[in-house]
Amino acid sequence: MNSAGLRLSTPLYEGLPWVYVVCGLAALTASYLAHTALWSFLFGLPGFVSLLAGIVVLLRRRDYRRMRRQYDRPEALAEAAREVESP
Repeated sequence: MNSAGLRLSTPLYEGLPWVYVVCGLAALTASYLAHTALWSFLFGLPGFVSLLAGIVVLLRRRDYRRMRRQYDRPEALAEAAREVESP
């Protein structure tokens, strides 16, 4: 399977972490407003995981872009990654 053919459009790719964050906050809010402990847990755990995943992806992207700007030739990172992947 060719991974180059499995790409998301840029707006969708850039907006996905924010979707995770918003869904996580919505689930945590629903957890807070739930009347029983079971429903609170069933909303709260996935909400927390989604919120955490969104924040992690946002921070990882920020760090990657900051590191990439420090290189004289940013495409060198992609070349190095391809060399590591190929045996």
